[in-house]
Amino acid sequence: MSSLYTGVSGLQASQNALNATAHNITNANTTGYVRQQVVLTDNYYTTIGQSYFSLSQIGSGVTLAAVRQVRDSFLDKSYRTEVGREGYYDEQSAAVTEVESLFGELEGVAFQEALTDLQSAMEELAKEPDSTTARTALIETAVSFLERAQDIYDQLLEYQSNLNGQVQKKVGQINSLGDQIDELNEQILKAESNGENANDLRDARNSCLDELAQLASITYSENSDGVVRVSIEGVQFVTESSVHYLATETISDTSDLLTVVWENTGREVFNLEEVPSSDDDTDIGSLKGLLVARGSDTANYTDIPVCPEEEDYATEEEYLKAQAVYAREVEVYNTYVDSSIIMATLAQFDQLINGIVTAINDILSPTAEVTFTDGSTGEEITITVLDEENASVGMDNEATVGLELFTRTSAARYEERTYEVLLEDGTTELRTYQVYIEEDAEDENTLYTLGNIEVNEELLSDCSKLALSTGTGEVDYETAQALMDLWDNSFATLNPNSTTENTFMEYYTALAGEIAGKGEVFNTICDSQASMVESIDGQRMSVTGVSTDEELTNLIKFQHAYNAASRYITVIDEMLNQVISML
Repeated sequence: MSSLYTGVSGLQASQNALNATAHNITNANTTGYVRQQVVLTDNYYTTIGQSYFSLSQIGSGVTLAAVRQVRDSFLDKSYRTEVGREGYYDEQSAAVTEVESLFGELEGVAFQEALTDLQSAMEELAKEPDSTTARTALIETAVSFLERAQDIYDQLLEYQSNLNGQVQKKVGQINSLGDQIDELNEQILKAESNGENANDLRDARNSCLDELAQLASITYSENSDGVVRVSIEGVQFVTESSVHYLATETISDTSDLLTVVWENTGREVFNLEEVPSSDDDTDIGSLKGLLVARGSDTANYTDIPVCPEEEDYATEEEYLKAQAVYAREVEVYNTYVDSSIIMATLAQFDQLINGIVTAINDILSPTAEVTFTDGSTGEEITITVLDEENASVGMDNEATVGLELFTRTSAARYEERTYEVLLEDGTTELRTYQVYIEEDAEDENTLYTLGNIEVNEELLSDCSKLALSTGTGEVDYETAQALMDLWDNSFATLNPNSTTENTFMEYYTALAGEIAGKGEVFNTICDSQASMVESIDGQRMSVTGVSTDEELTNLIKFQHAYNAASRYITVIDEMLNQVISML
């Protein structure tokens, strides 16, 4: 009778193999499906004797050892690393593309036109400084220039803020994938502990790992029970029993920008101070790429360090201290500002506008330092005041002195202050000065920065107040020429890593070129990564994918094996009938 059981084992093994083959064919086009392979092995043997050389044994047929997935763990790991790197640079590339579109260089509404129009208006004014038409044209052009600049700046800030929605969305996706992996872990553990085949569940889990790897840098391992543990940025995310969720919170009380933290500890998930490097795998994950591109704060021209000039310091020691401070500021800039395409663009663009506004105002409303001894305290005081002696005046009846073209919305340019001045003969007198309100990086209201600048309302209502006349009522051609000459003067480097000082037009060209250069770099990396991911995925598919031709061949093979086992049972049955009938 054992011969019948041997035949039955062949039927069962062939049937299982046929089922696995049919399952492969059915799911040939199913995304994420990994072909399954039947592993058959000898059943137990019965020893009936022993010779000098070997045992005498009778086999009991064949048994199903496993229905295994055909995967290459090395290719899986390579794919998940490279798809994560692709996600990181895709976010960078998308941010650069958005920034490029805001400046309109490719859409025919380039900001460079606003710069050219302002320069042309000053050139026309230099020809006829006393022309009401030329003055009005300059003021109107200044309004258009500022509106266009403000529009770009506002859109940059809006885009930066809107990226918070993408951050929240990606955090939600990561948490959802964590829940799915945790649930699949439970299902796989339950199924395999009962001796069932959980390969389809494993396919679903591997698809979740593929998707998660695109969002964040992950590591994972499977224990002996078939449960996968997953870590994000080196911190446990999915364990055998729970999921440690990600959450978002604002960076500070004064900012709407979000940072990603671990919900249970409040620790930040990503170390954004790291320099992105493929060698160290610190450039992986679309969520991290999004945070880096967005930046951690808004930015303006004060975030760009200015190299100290030795002649501005009384001693060499003071100069060396200033250089040390500057070096630290450059390090901070490179770490937090330059690494973010949005923050870098905000700071550099604001520096251009501040440079233009400051240069024009300094000509129309010049300042000078005044030093005197305070009559009350005896202390020497130095203040910056309106230089009324060298300032031009308007053509209006009041001959308004030194009216600036651009004003701060939150602070006047000058504040009238009265001081008790000690004279040489020992007496004192009260003197009133128009004291310049210095720009203070700690007080945004004092800055000539986008969002805090407008064209002087007095000039909008009366262009004759534009300071282009001398105190004697003559036309001040020198001031008009100085305004035109501004466009030939160098005013700043693009960033502290550059040594080339640029004119206004050169600066904007360099800014546009840097943005385009970053875009080209990121696009090249993205194309390279896409090709690499496609290549690795192709190799994976060659291992895991279902070949219908191969499966049809297996179908025929296992069908023949089933038929052979069936014929074997028939022969044994006939033999038993013959034996029984002979008895």
